[in-house]
Amino acid sequence: MKLLLDENLPKRLKLDFTEHEIYTVRDKGWNGIKNGQLLKLLIENQFDALFTFDKNLSYQQNFSKYSITVFVLNASINSYSELTKLTAQVHSYLDNPPLPIGPLVVTLK
Repeated sequence: MKLLLDENLPKRLKLDFTEHEIYTVRDKGWNGIKNGQLLKLLIENQFDALFTFDKNLSYQQNFSKYSITVFVLNASINSYSELTKLTAQVHSYLDNPPLPIGPLVVTLK
């Protein structure tokens, strides 16, 4: 799958998804792009999902317009040591397509 890490996530998180084609916003040169435009770019560039720490994204965007999955990583802080604890849950979705459309909040169980 083709995945994108939002600029609010540590780039080291890419290491948790090496079996996928994974990029950061910086890798693509999309720094500073607003969420609505970023979602359009994801679709235009045939990405399957976006990972973000932005918990407001699901309230800011009308996801009926976008056919993309957004993993909202919910942790106390956005450090790699905390976010990597969510990796197994994210893999459970990635390993069992199809992915749900729209925001999907992933919280440590």
